[in-house]
Amino acid sequence: MNVLIYLLAAAVIGWVATEIMHDRQSLLINIVVAVVGAFLAGYFISPLLNVGTINDAITIPTMLVTLLGALILLIIVRALRRRR
Repeated sequence: MNVLIYLLAAAVIGWVATEIMHDRQSLLINIVVAVVGAFLAGYFISPLLNVGTINDAITIPTMLVTLLGALILLIIVRALRRRR
């Protein structure tokens, strides 16, 4: 059940990150990338900031860390797309 909640929350955060980036060309791909970014943020950024992950609890700090991870990965993917 935690995985479903995590994916749903990460998808919502992914959509928000896509809206922030104003990149509507491929919304579904951006949401998937943001979900992966949120997953990675939970393991790499959360310990640095001493914040739990969405699996622990859905709070404002965990959502902000998730959003940060999604934005970082979306920026990386956008840069890779433009290089082609």
